[in-house]
Amino acid sequence: MALSNKIVLRPRFKFELQGDNEIILEEFEQYKIKQSNFIISRIDDHVFIKFPKKEQHFWSPQLHLEINSVEDKKTILNGLFGPNPTVWTLFMFLHFIVAGLFFGFGIWAYTNYTLKTNYTIQLCVVFLMIIIWFVLYLAGRIGRSKGMPEMHLLNDFMNTIVKKYRS
Repeated sequence: MALSNKIVLRPRFKFELQGDNEIILEEFEQYKIKQSNFIISRIDDHVFIKFPKKEQHFWSPQLHLEINSVEDKKTILNGLFGPNPTVWTLFMFLHFIVAGLFFGFGIWAYTNYTLKTNYTIQLCVVFLMIIIWFVLYLAGRIGRSKGMPEMHLLNDFMNTIVKKYRS
């Protein structure tokens, strides 16, 4: 399967590395000093790789790696490509608002229908919320496609660091 299909269909990945997790984590620490194309931050067994602020745009992805020791000299790397947490929070907030309005106006429309009163405005708002949901979905898809080249750069950079530990 091509790399682009793996990233598009499964932004999560997992593979086994040969070596102690502390040595691999230290390798990421060394690359943090050696290069300036990516920002690498480490918290315990977690490594976050992202682009510098000046190169980021609204849809820029980041790569979260969890590097855990399974047994002696064997390590599992779990990776997740994701949006900037601020963008993710904004989208979840907007989805929550749209869902709340959809259900609220849907219930109000049903109540007016059962009471045999006018429910046109409520029904229009319900349909508007459906349209807004589609717009949010399309915006997310467009954002993902805009971030795809950067996902490949993050993936290539990560593979550069761990290639000597791959089985």
